[in-house]
Amino acid sequence: MHVQTEENVDYHHMATAFVRGKFASLERDGSSFLMAKCCHDLDLISWFKTGVKPVRVSSFGRLSQFREDRAPEGAGTRCVADCPIEERCPYSAKTLYVDRGLWPVYVWPGYLDGVRLSDEEKLASLAGDNRFGRCVWRCDNDIVDHQVVQFEFEDGSTAAHSLVGATSKACRTVHITGTKGEICGELEEGAFVVRHPDPWREDRVYAERKVEIEVSGEMHGGGDHRLVEDFLRVVRGDPDAGYSTSLAHSIVGHVAGFRADLSMAAGRTIEIDWDCILV
Repeated sequence: MHVQTEENVDYHHMATAFVRGKFASLERDGSSFLMAKCCHDLDLISWFKTGVKPVRVSSFGRLSQFREDRAPEGAGTRCVADCPIEERCPYSAKTLYVDRGLWPVYVWPGYLDGVRLSDEEKLASLAGDNRFGRCVWRCDNDIVDHQVVQFEFEDGSTAAHSLVGATSKACRTVHITGTKGEICGELEEGAFVVRHPDPWREDRVYAERKVEIEVSGEMHGGGDHRLVEDFLRVVRGDPDAGYSTSLAHSIVGHVAGFRADLSMAAGRTIEIDWDCILV
């Protein structure tokens, strides 16, 4: 009947990738927040609804937080160059990238080639022209920082996806409600719960069991490793292990995502005419 998914992007990831970084501008970088961060979720929704396509979509969202008019009083333009509140700011480039060492592949030039900078060199880079040294409220970002999407499918079922930037904790959740029960889980917990009505129990009116999948410490819940494994199987001529959604599911998910962004921009519900799309 209904699929509910949610992607919560934590504050340091949001600041690094979607405010200061290479996914911050639709015009410059070529992708919306939804399609850069949640094409995985849309693929999964399409896979959950295999054989049943979305026919209507509506979406709302905006850039609310990371704007110059929301900058704290006294905030500078670069964290380690001219900001008097840097030491108590959770978005401090020094705290995130030097003290905590987060996101080095994004922040430090040459990192993937083995270049390692001293702390002094890092601070000089952030004070200079390194884009990751900028105040998060004074960047050139133009994508939304929160968005909600609703889908209606051919069979009358629905789905909703929420994308929220700058949460304290990163988490991706799913809750699938059917006619005989539900499945819900959080990716970072490495488990999901299967639940169904049970009015004959003495302790409660439903039954549930928890399924451990032991991938909580892996990138994207183990998806990265298994996608590569499937690719290598195909290259060797072996049958894939079924870890990947099909290209057809991805096309459906991407069409739905593009229509969602169009709905958000237009301020109206968008109909999806699949007769005009080769899927």
